[in-house]
Amino acid sequence: MPVVSAEASLAAQPQRAYEFLTDMESFPRFMDSVERVTVLERWEGGSRSDWTVRIKGGRFRWVEVDRFDPAGLRIEFQQVQGDLRRFQGDWQVIPRGGGATVRLTVDFEFGLPMLAPLLNPVAALAIRSNCASMVEGIEKALGA
Repeated sequence: MPVVSAEASLAAQPQRAYEFLTDMESFPRFMDSVERVTVLERWEGGSRSDWTVRIKGGRFRWVEVDRFDPAGLRIEFQQVQGDLRRFQGDWQVIPRGGGATVRLTVDFEFGLPMLAPLLNPVAALAIRSNCASMVEGIEKALGA
């Protein structure tokens, strides 16, 4: 059950960074690995979104439930349908001086127990690289 994370420092104000993260449908414009995000449903404090992402040449698709915590500057997500057995995590914006740090943490499981010792380390590297790419995209879009 690998957990990976990536973070970047931003010059943007924490609230602006958080609001930027809540606009997930814009992610494909500045994140190379994200092909598509479609918000299927919105409600007070959350949404359900459909994602298609490329990771190391493979295409992964899932539907997740997103829970927004504007006071805590945090977005939690959990796959409810998709290619992996488990895919969950969070985006966290941490106020720092005149800016913020954005951190993406992902906890995943392929669901192939016999192959997990072989697949998980390779997948962790690929997902870590993908997380870093997503965070770098935010850094570029908001200005570091």
